[in-house]
Amino acid sequence: MNLIIINGPNLNLLGVREKSIYGDTDFDSYLTKLQVKYKNLNINYYQSNIEGEIIDKLHEVGFSYDGIIINAGAYTHTSVAIRDAISAINTPTVEVHISNILTRENFRHESLIGPVCRGSIMGFGLDSYRLAVESILGF
Repeated sequence: MNLIIINGPNLNLLGVREKSIYGDTDFDSYLTKLQVKYKNLNINYYQSNIEGEIIDKLHEVGFSYDGIIINAGAYTHTSVAIRDAISAINTPTVEVHISNILTRENFRHESLIGPVCRGSIMGFGLDSYRLAVESILGF
């Protein structure tokens, strides 16, 4: 089974940015733990700060992978283009957020991508990604 985690802008700074919100673990370390836990899965990872590159990756994997986990970062609240890309593909996609976006600033309360995803997981720190893997395994 091929899964991919796609992270959007500023998530390359996990472990060093706003530790009170995002924790002090970098994503590569967390990804290694996921890959060890799910040895039978091929979990790939992609991160970009550029909206168009995220869309290109969705197009690339959206018809051949078994699952996509996406944390679009701030694009969650602004990108109709990423929403349209998720709508255009047929791979099950799960939206993830490390923090609970509903408890943060008002502008973060609306997700443009959530309605076109199979589901949304938020507020469980990096463990939100593991929960997303588990949800895809249940599809």
